Amino acid sequence: MKVSLNWLKQYVTVNESKEEVSDILTNIGLEVEGMDIFENIKGSLAGLVIGEVLTCQKHPDADKLSITTVNIGAETPLQIVCGAPNAPQALGKKVVVATVGTILYTEDGGSFKIKKGKIRGEESLGMICAEDEIGLGNSHEGIMILEDEKAVVGIPAADYFSDRVVCDVIYEIGLTPNRSDATGHLGTAFDLAAALKTNYDGQGEFTQPDVSNFSIDNNNLKIEVSVENQDACPRYAGICIEGVTIQDSPTWMQNHLKAIGVEPKNNVVDITNYVLHELGQPLHAFDYDQIKGKKVVVKNLAEKTKFTTLDEVERTLSAEDLMICDGNGDGMCIAGVFGGIQSGVKDSTTNIFLESAFFNAISIRRSSMRHLLRTDAATRFEKGVDPNGTLYALKRAALLIKEYAGGRIASEVIDFYPTPVERAQVTVSFEKVTDLIGADIPKEDIKKILGYLDMNILEETAEAFTIDVPTNKVDVTRDADVIEEILRIYGYNKVETPTTVSSVLSFAPKPNPFKVRNLIADLLTSSGFNEMMATSMTRSDYYKKHLPQDEDSLVYVNNTSNQHLDLMRPSMLFSGLETIVHNQNRQNQDLKLYEFGKTYFKKVIDGEGNRDYFEQQHISLFLTGQRNSENWHQKENKVNFYTLKAYVEHIMTRLGILPSSVQCTPIKEDDAVLTYGLKYHRGKQNIVSFGRLDGNIALGMGIKQEVFYADFDFDTILQVLKNHKMKYQAMSKYPAVRRDLALVLDKSVGYNEVLGIAVKTGGKQLKTSNLFDVYENEAQIGANKKSCSVSFIFQDDNKTLKDKDIDKVMSKLIATYEKKLNALIRK
Repeated sequence: MKVSLNWLKQYVTVNESKEEVSDILTNIGLEVEGMDIFENIKGSLAGLVIGEVLTCQKHPDADKLSITTVNIGAETPLQIVCGAPNAPQALGKKVVVATVGTILYTEDGGSFKIKKGKIRGEESLGMICAEDEIGLGNSHEGIMILEDEKAVVGIPAADYFSDRVVCDVIYEIGLTPNRSDATGHLGTAFDLAAALKTNYDGQGEFTQPDVSNFSIDNNNLKIEVSVENQDACPRYAGICIEGVTIQDSPTWMQNHLKAIGVEPKNNVVDITNYVLHELGQPLHAFDYDQIKGKKVVVKNLAEKTKFTTLDEVERTLSAEDLMICDGNGDGMCIAGVFGGIQSGVKDSTTNIFLESAFFNAISIRRSSMRHLLRTDAATRFEKGVDPNGTLYALKRAALLIKEYAGGRIASEVIDFYPTPVERAQVTVSFEKVTDLIGADIPKEDIKKILGYLDMNILEETAEAFTIDVPTNKVDVTRDADVIEEILRIYGYNKVETPTTVSSVLSFAPKPNPFKVRNLIADLLTSSGFNEMMATSMTRSDYYKKHLPQDEDSLVYVNNTSNQHLDLMRPSMLFSGLETIVHNQNRQNQDLKLYEFGKTYFKKVIDGEGNRDYFEQQHISLFLTGQRNSENWHQKENKVNFYTLKAYVEHIMTRLGILPSSVQCTPIKEDDAVLTYGLKYHRGKQNIVSFGRLDGNIALGMGIKQEVFYADFDFDTILQVLKNHKMKYQAMSKYPAVRRDLALVLDKSVGYNEVLGIAVKTGGKQLKTSNLFDVYENEAQIGANKKSCSVSFIFQDDNKTLKDKDIDKVMSKLIATYEKKLNALIRK
């Protein structure tokens, strides 16, 4: 929310600097996230002064130039060469002078600096300005000549033109959802005044606009109001105004609106916007003559009713959208969100119906999100406006319209308010104030702060007090809320830090999930991966089109912020694919990505079919494109299954889970996600599944190159590591010995079977084994056969191995391979 300091000063006396005001606002819960300067005239006439032309004579070398001397209040007059045709007429009169060093700005956004120089041989120490040269108009017919008494020699031009020059400080406030009382400048000023009175020696006198002279001029315009949905509209007020003239709003109002980023439209629309940002109460002006039947009906229309809004977009309404309709039942406005194209104020409008209402916050937010209309009105209503402030805002706007649009109030005030909202009453003990704040605030100070916040003390004892809470503070319902209000005005920084600190011992779980995550993240990042962070919500469309799931297991959400993200993700897959698509659309084809995240699902918890919600931690890896970046000395080398397998096994090995120590199973051919791949597991506990992503899924997401995907079950990893002990041992001082075997095997035999036998048979002296060649030739080794060349590395930690020791193990390996795998040993 943007807040103007000049605007605040209309309601509260502020002597502090803009930086101090920023600190005060932040300290009272209105956090200032940014601070900008608004200027309606670039530069705000800095460096320009009022001067008097003492002499004026023709330039000896130029017919169109004049040499002037100008008094600007300095010790000596300035000689300025001027090219304006009306320079002689300025003799003895006041002008606007840009002194040396002044920066002037051009219409196209450029700038130039006034410098000391010579023009046709004559010294010139400044510039006498025309109105277009300093942003005060469009005329360039000659220099500005000032003839009124306000023009005093030597005063800054900004002071002389103070009614036309605006320089304002704009605060960007990160307004939290609970601060419904500060959605306008008046509410912000009210809080600021309370803080100033409390902490700045009684400063901060607060005033608010007076509407006591509001009166009905006549009853020429008749209007009837009917509220059919009273739950969505607890209060609806309105009034008719006749004889308005649509024109530009006054300059001061336009400047206020421009300062906070609101573009002026016309006087009536600007007044409704001005009051919205002043009081936090949205208003809407209808063209009275376009209201059919001269009746306003607040109701819901049928599902899929078409309605064209002010932006000329035809929208399809939901039956839950609250609408402001005319006597024929036709929609005129999406209540509290956006107006319709037919009933809005136009240049030809002469009579208006002005609306001020209190709508249900949930109803407005859902409509706003449903139609993606994040208007200023909607954001106010969804935070909760003051139900007892609607009439005040209505009268404020009506008086402004009378003043600046020439209208007359032509009906009684209509106010539908069947169940008035009363001020809540809360009882607070003085002891609890001290306990929660951690400081002993004097009772008199507490009562003063409550008074500054318009919280009236209804009853007081030595131990406690009862106050009533203004209806614009919808979040203040408990004693803790009242204490928070006291503290933020009293000042968080005034509460002293305790001199003693109490602590308790805490023990991290084993294994520590945070450390395990960091270990994996560091490993992957150092290997060239980038971490991604996706939202836990996804599109249900993905699982209907690409990866069908059991509907009963899916966790749907009613996401009013983004209706497309309607499902808590049951898989990490599509988050990564969306990231790949995003990068490939930006010419980034070669990707190595990983993500830590959770999946969500429902599963049966008893024999009666009842389901409960569960979540599971995962680590996902994605590879696509080239393994290495493009370079001149290396051929293209695309990532493949074995690239991914190496990273997967690297992670497992770093965690101490050796691939050889767990089961390895090929991915089934009918797997819905992977075309081919492997799964490492311990019985039914899946550690990781990885392989080539199904091409139909990739193409369905718009990815035209191969994607390799790994999905680690992080919960299983933590379970495996729970009883895992990291062991360290010295490197062997004795040499290693390598032996090779060429095994002729059936094609159906996998290397994991070869490795498994080696691990079980080779004993402690067998350190590693590796498949280094696969050869197939039906003529030489037979049909459906393959030759696998495997290396074995032997080493003893305590002695140098002899050939007979190694031959003994190799003979045992050969015999086992021949027996279990029906292997033929090639010699």
